[in-house]
Amino acid sequence: MKLRKWMTLGLAGALALSLCACGGGADTTPAPAESNGSTPVESPAAEPAGDKYVVGICQLAPHPALDAATQGFKEALEELLPGQVDIQEQNAAGDTPTCATIINGFVSNNVDLIMANATAPLQAAASATDTIPVLGTSITEYGVALGIEGFTGTVGSNVSGTSDLAPLDQQAQMIKEWYPDATDIGLIYCSAEPNSQYQVDNVQKYLEDMGYTCAQYPFSDTNDMASVVQDAVSNSDVLYVPTDNTAANNTGIIDNICRGVIPVFAGEEGICGGCGVATLSISYYDIGYKTGEMAADILANGADVSTMAIEYAPQFVKKYNPAICEALGLTVPEGYEAIGG
Repeated sequence: MKLRKWMTLGLAGALALSLCACGGGADTTPAPAESNGSTPVESPAAEPAGDKYVVGICQLAPHPALDAATQGFKEALEELLPGQVDIQEQNAAGDTPTCATIINGFVSNNVDLIMANATAPLQAAASATDTIPVLGTSITEYGVALGIEGFTGTVGSNVSGTSDLAPLDQQAQMIKEWYPDATDIGLIYCSAEPNSQYQVDNVQKYLEDMGYTCAQYPFSDTNDMASVVQDAVSNSDVLYVPTDNTAANNTGIIDNICRGVIPVFAGEEGICGGCGVATLSISYYDIGYKTGEMAADILANGADVSTMAIEYAPQFVKKYNPAICEALGLTVPEGYEAIGG
């Protein structure tokens, strides 16, 4: 019994020494950190908080005004939903059928929201989906663009957005301010753009109420644009060009015919910068940014796009084109800012 007891104690001592030897390695190899947080543990970089969203942008054409609206939209989303939005941006290069192709791709990919920059992309988006939220920007009049009778300011479907319409009565008054003694006003625009027709119809009413005689000079595309503008110049004292995408992309044609010969008043700053005397300007960046705010509200907060009223530019600025005013020998009335100044 005693011998067995001592053998047992000897085995126990050997086992204890073995365990101590294993524990001795901990002096040179750091033990894993405990879970009480007392020892900092490195971890991968944290992902941005919040859900992830995919937003498709279809812009009609490369143009300073439309570019600014897209930029404002993207910057608003990045500021409000940093790192949460994958933006798929495509440009139709001025081709309306391409807008439909781009939009159909977004719908097939089941994006979370579509931003349509200009009328043709908006019309394509409204036709392609009634479930994905669609926000337009650089749209003059949504009722006209979407064929809504008695439009009251809210589309009521999956479509909303922002408008680039500056007050048409004030645009007409601007012509009166510069040329009170003129008699004949020519209104030139693209007949393929319903929003342009809307603008010239309303500006004509305001001008005729002021005593002017007005005539409309529609062109179908760039093929007949020069001949139509030349006809308008021959029969007018002053020309007016509304916010019109075809005109905006071809101001050089208008300028080559009109510079130093006849004044052109424009519906927006981009056109005025290319061929006009003066305009009542909005910030396309601002309306794009506002559209981005609306998008963030829909994506992150579940806002109902069908109840969102169309938003308008918060302010309007009178601007003039120094080079064209100099070519016509014009004195600029007070209260106008130089384009590019």
